[in-house]
Amino acid sequence: MTTYIALLRGINVGGKNIIAMAALRAMFEALEFANARTLLQSGNVLFDAPARKTAELETFLETETKKRLKAEPEYFVRTAQEWNEVLAHNPFPREAKADPARLHVMALKTEPSAAELKALQAAIKGRETVGLWKRQAYVYFPDGAGNSKLTPRLLESKLGTRATGRNWNTAQKLLALAET
Repeated sequence: MTTYIALLRGINVGGKNIIAMAALRAMFEALEFANARTLLQSGNVLFDAPARKTAELETFLETETKKRLKAEPEYFVRTAQEWNEVLAHNPFPREAKADPARLHVMALKTEPSAAELKALQAAIKGRETVGLWKRQAYVYFPDGAGNSKLTPRLLESKLGTRATGRNWNTAQKLLALAET
């Protein structure tokens, strides 16, 4: 069995795609995924299942969530091993230690090119810094994400892919929960 981490994008915000975590866990159990558990109310699900491509799981979960829960969030799935590597490849270790709430890991649907990263960096108007590793972007918001002009829409348009983010504290909690 493989432990997976599913990050849902755009649930429980603004009155759209509201999903109770108990209902989400129940759906995962009905789909016969083992050890389904959630973290926080923002759509973080961990579960165990036979090894499968994460892109296939994303499509399957999006379809089942629409059918069973009448919501249409996007899923970003990583194995626990991949998530461990995501944390290990953080290009901002000093910020992770000193200011973890302002460091965000953005799970991406596809891996951006170096040219796309350069375009994003050129578009940044504030003090934010961005790094990439495979299908993840790491963004440090020294003045807070809420005050930033580096919006999810700008990030996605420059990187040419969809994204969902978690702050460093949540990213670490997900790994700890995956390892239990």
